[in-house]
Amino acid sequence: VTPDIKPVADSVLLLVDLGFGKARMGGSALSQVWNDLGGKSPDIDADTLKVFYDIMQQLVAEEKLLAYHDRSDGGLFATLAEMAFAGRMGLNIDLEEDFAMERLVNNLSDQDILFNEELGAVIQIRHEDLHYVQALFEQHEFPEILYQIGQPEIGSSDIKIGDTVFALADLQAAWQETSHQIQRLRDNPACADSEFAMLSDKERSKLFADLSFDLKDDIAAPYLSGSLQPKIAILREQGVNGHVEMAAAFTRAGFQAVDVHMSDLLSSRADLADFQMLAACGGFSYGDVLGAGEGWAKTILFNGRLRDQFAEFFARPDTLSLGVCNGCQMMSNLAEIIPGAEGWAKFKRNESEQFEARLSMVRVPKSPSLILGEMAGSALPVVVSHGEGRADFAHLGLPENQVPSSLHIALQYTDGLGEVTQQYPLNPNGSPQGIAGITTTDGRVTIMMPHPERVYRTAQMSWCPEEWKAFELGGWYRLFAAARKVLG
Repeated sequence: VTPDIKPVADSVLLLVDLGFGKARMGGSALSQVWNDLGGKSPDIDADTLKVFYDIMQQLVAEEKLLAYHDRSDGGLFATLAEMAFAGRMGLNIDLEEDFAMERLVNNLSDQDILFNEELGAVIQIRHEDLHYVQALFEQHEFPEILYQIGQPEIGSSDIKIGDTVFALADLQAAWQETSHQIQRLRDNPACADSEFAMLSDKERSKLFADLSFDLKDDIAAPYLSGSLQPKIAILREQGVNGHVEMAAAFTRAGFQAVDVHMSDLLSSRADLADFQMLAACGGFSYGDVLGAGEGWAKTILFNGRLRDQFAEFFARPDTLSLGVCNGCQMMSNLAEIIPGAEGWAKFKRNESEQFEARLSMVRVPKSPSLILGEMAGSALPVVVSHGEGRADFAHLGLPENQVPSSLHIALQYTDGLGEVTQQYPLNPNGSPQGIAGITTTDGRVTIMMPHPERVYRTAQMSWCPEEWKAFELGGWYRLFAAARKVLG
């Protein structure tokens, strides 16, 4: 259950007040602002918390919660604002009617109600479920803690509380201002300013999915019932941590995934000659020191036997290879032994000068890539998680940001309108032409900075289109299924 307000027209917002009408402000953000650190702080007994948890879990299981966010960090106003920011939607809040008795008994002001940090939550439910939810709280002897406080305003960019109207963009700018100033000092200030400016550009910064294929169509299905399972080497080095997700994705697509550590190849416990596909995984090789991917590649290039083994694998016409994140950095440095990898980029420190962990929009252009061919023309979100993902061609003697005309771009960062972008944070690393992935001339070797293995199931995604939630497998499963189809 996520906190973003959902665009459900006939829905309501409920406050679950675990403070039972109290508004203790001791230690709150508001009391700190006013330099008043006295008074009682919020508290709750464990039995009450357990009952609340059980009710919420029942509503989750029954799929009656559209959105959920806790109140205790900043109070009701901060909770509502954050839900509106995340859903990019206005709210119409009325505290008068439902809070009439609390105002009378406890002498609560709007300030008390909006800014106390008593425990509790705001939930969004469909109006048709309102009586059911109210009855559920009554069954647990909690009827006095549930308040109907308003509803979403689809198409609006304001938060209305009674007669007071706040522009969502202004609120979010104020909410983000302190972080923005810290970011300017810590990171590349131009990137910090770019991200701050994007707050008011809802269209260009939105997430969406536009697939060129049918999500329901599992193109690997014809191969899953047979006994033949192509062997894929899930390659890792010390510190790499993306191998389990990678193995799970390829296993789901009908591969026999084998965990292969570099020490297995060095000691001859494993040999790439036994595999039809290789996936170099993401994570933090060698403790994620700068240039760790290049160090991983040199383990191969400076060992004659390993160099020959990898070169022979890449030269075989019946193999496929994928490099993701740290594995992408590593394989980009193996370009000299990969046929058709002339003009490949190397991946340098992000323009922001920081590690970037985001859900970013990418498009799949038409390219020779065999594993992305089934997705060509699609645009969809994907996880990025890297500190060195900026495609750089300086080693080729080219001017800064010039891309070789011979390069086969397999993946590009885009904005919410589907256009290739250089703007941070939509392009999280500053790669020219939005480069997020590249491939070889014959398309058998593809490398990318984003992590498709971390979002191949809809349950893995922090955001996906509502219609995807009816399916186990998301858009990125098509990459792994396509690999299985290619190998036959």
